[in-house]
Amino acid sequence: MKFVSWNVNGLRACITKGFGDYFNAVNADVFAIQETKMQEEQKTFHFPGYHEYWSSAIKKGYSGTLIYTKETPLKVTYGIDGKYNDEGRIITLEYPTYYFVNTYVPNSQDELARLDYRMIFEDDMRMYLSHLTTLKPVIYCGDLNVAHQEIDLKNPKSNERNPGFTIEERTKFQGLLDSGFTDSFRFLHPTEIRYSWWSYRMNARANGVGWRIDYFVISNALRSQLRKSQIDDHIYGSDHCPVVLEIF
Repeated sequence: MKFVSWNVNGLRACITKGFGDYFNAVNADVFAIQETKMQEEQKTFHFPGYHEYWSSAIKKGYSGTLIYTKETPLKVTYGIDGKYNDEGRIITLEYPTYYFVNTYVPNSQDELARLDYRMIFEDDMRMYLSHLTTLKPVIYCGDLNVAHQEIDLKNPKSNERNPGFTIEERTKFQGLLDSGFTDSFRFLHPTEIRYSWWSYRMNARANGVGWRIDYFVISNALRSQLRKSQIDDHIYGSDHCPVVLEIF
């Protein structure tokens, strides 16, 4: 099975920049999207052969997640016990043999104004995923807004107290891994330097100044089924690029 995750930074804009061509070419079984920045009723596009599940933020033009899937899920859940739906951040699909969780993790923002909120979110997510994985394996994906290790961004020293690379955020991500999960890309590519997000400033993408903040995290039970975890950094249309997971 093939899974794709992409923070499109505005789906309507990304549609005009080749999203549909990539979507059709990659032919994913499940395609997860973050930062749709739109409501479902605003769409003017359709992808035949897929069921679609939207979670839009109350605030127009902000946040939002979406999943396209070929197989009808057993159950669809939004948020965690009703939390985080105001910003459309979490969609969970249950299938017979696994859970699929698409998430847009909150950014801690300038001067770490939202770091406390982010820490609560991380704790809630870890407990939620840990509970799910006691029932069946979990595939957790999305823009997780953290570069876990120094290898995961171009300039670690100058970013130590910047959103996405604080010790608090990195420690929470490590705590998730320690609770029974695997960063699929780093598991298969322990020393490879690849990025999934680049600032629009200073020609960062062309200069190779990026961060790896988009992930497929899997329950440890799925390691033996892991075939591929890749970063499609040749794909444009957003300040993020898609990430891809294949499992047997």
